[in-house]
Amino acid sequence: MAEIKFEIEKELGKISESAKGWTKELNLISWNGKEAKYDLRDWAPEHEKMGKGVTLSVEELNKLKELLNNMDI
Repeated sequence: MAEIKFEIEKELGKISESAKGWTKELNLISWNGKEAKYDLRDWAPEHEKMGKGVTLSVEELNKLKELLNNMDI
């Protein structure tokens, strides 16, 4: 399996933290040298390991924001 390369260009915020120190974060990340996208996933301390997540373009992030703003929560 090929190695996945990433560069966290901007840490936008932490949403939560588990008892083991993993954090759910929203970041701007470049994957394998491509254009950076918004990324929501769990990270181990120091970003040495990651969980599964979702990567969104700016258009997708804006649509998600619109959907969340229209929710009754």
